[in-house]
Amino acid sequence: MSELKIQHILTLAELFTKGARYNFIPITTSSLGKSIGKSQQAASKHLMDLEANGYVERLRSGQNVSVRITTKGHAEMVKIFSVLKSSLESIPAYLEFKGTISSGMGEGAYYMSMKGYTKQFKTKLGYIPFPGTLNVKLKDKESIEAKRSLDAYNTILVDGFSDGKRTYGWVKCYPAKVGNIDTALILLERTHHDDSIIELISKENVKKVAKLSTGSKISIRVPLSIKSTRD
Repeated sequence: MSELKIQHILTLAELFTKGARYNFIPITTSSLGKSIGKSQQAASKHLMDLEANGYVERLRSGQNVSVRITTKGHAEMVKIFSVLKSSLESIPAYLEFKGTISSGMGEGAYYMSMKGYTKQFKTKLGYIPFPGTLNVKLKDKESIEAKRSLDAYNTILVDGFSDGKRTYGWVKCYPAKVGNIDTALILLERTHHDDSIIELISKENVKKVAKLSTGSKISIRVPLSIKSTRD
């Protein structure tokens, strides 16, 4: 990028919104300062700096001033937009969770085997999970924060349902890998666990296949290029 300063970007953005890309628009430094949350003096300094560096042109007629963004100013804002767009839209290839296998209370086997869930698992994940969930105690704050960030990414949603006696909450599924084993990290609408515990389901008995036991260290990777699915 050229010498365009950060404090001037907001001023140029405000001029864009006012239609100054192709036309001279009348403006006062007091109104500009109010729009960008700066003083009248600061807004006046911004305009002078932008004009001196060739990003805007100003026309004066008595006490009236009109401003237009130059081709150079437009080109620099396009560069900035491209960088910001690329940065904001980029996501890591995967989220990684590290922890140790912990013992559960046996509830996972009961709930994950209910027909209201298994039918949807079959349709949406392509398999009926092995009865039970693999519980993992996250070992660090980074992994806990990664879990909290999952809501920002696409998910496969298994809807809640009712069996006529009680209702059961939704299950959000994030396809994941434990080594070479395909699993799904699940978030439950209703759970007794805190943020330090994650649960996994798989068509296989992960502990048996991977030769793991309670207390074993484990790493889970959740790819973030999946598409949302909701039937």
